Amino acid sequence: MNPRHDPRLKAFASDNYAGVHPEILQAIVSANGGHQTAYGDDVYTEAMQEVFQRHFGEQARAWPVFNGTAANVVSLRSMTAQWEAVICAESAHINTDEGGAPEVAGGIKLLTVPTPDGKLTPELIDRQAWGFGDVHRAQPKVVSISNTTELGTVYTAEEIAAICAHAHDLGLLVHLDGSRLTNAAAALDVPMRALTTDAGVDALSFGGTKIGLMYGEAVVVLNPDAATGVEYLRKTFMQLSSKMRFVSAQFEALLAGDLWLRNARRANEMARRLAEAVGRVPGVRVARTVEANAVFAVLPEDVAARLRKRFRFYDWTDGEVRWMCAFDTTEEDVDAFAAALAEEMADTRR
Repeated sequence: MNPRHDPRLKAFASDNYAGVHPEILQAIVSANGGHQTAYGDDVYTEAMQEVFQRHFGEQARAWPVFNGTAANVVSLRSMTAQWEAVICAESAHINTDEGGAPEVAGGIKLLTVPTPDGKLTPELIDRQAWGFGDVHRAQPKVVSISNTTELGTVYTAEEIAAICAHAHDLGLLVHLDGSRLTNAAAALDVPMRALTTDAGVDALSFGGTKIGLMYGEAVVVLNPDAATGVEYLRKTFMQLSSKMRFVSAQFEALLAGDLWLRNARRANEMARRLAEAVGRVPGVRVARTVEANAVFAVLPEDVAARLRKRFRFYDWTDGEVRWMCAFDTTEEDVDAFAAALAEEMADTRR
């Protein structure tokens, strides 16, 4: 059967646009055939646990879910009581891009903080870490950070450790939205546990689809005392997969070797190449330092509108656009995009 789209065409809108990595597809095929116990009591999910523990420590426990919104909501719900709240950056994905799911589905109050670069600090956390014991205020309980952030910035291990130490001193827990944790670790050239377990993070949402999986994210509890009832909440929130072996097999293929790192490095490298290429086009300004696989730029609106007809990408805020690179972005893709941008800018100048 022929595909309904041209597989040669790439977009720069999101790393979610990318297909499935061939090694992941092969893992799914290898897991097929015969019967395995449903709902996670299978050999692939058992092996997946061992792989996650290799990256995050023996105390780690992973629960696969279908998507990132669910990973965040289930994680945060397991870490909070009904009267408790989550402190996050105003730009955080849980606040801006999940359709109110934390509030509507999870019943979780979000206490947001404006940030210049998408990153929280101990000082910024203190803006919402107050009112303890006040029955009129939702009680702060969790600090949620994203790495990478929605603005493409990367927390270092030292920055996360400082946040965790401060939060824990206040009696708060720390959750990390790791939909692009692989990109952050690759950018800093550190193990993923350096940005999570070793830094003091209590639980994280681990992303798979942006880095090559067909579908699947995971709730990963690093501190067993910080999150309770995940096994029940996953079912309550309709995230318990009956044929879980096909999700788990993907994670094993991604994490057992260096596939996660190869994919993340490729996406990051292509973003740097893209920033350098478009930065040489007169009239285009790269608005933020490229730290992982996102490029933010400012260009004339009419140019953006015409260019978007050739390559999909999204508008961001304050006149910026966002261009994302994925694990399958090639040098030729980047060069073609930069050439198209240069053509559109030249047409405007004429």
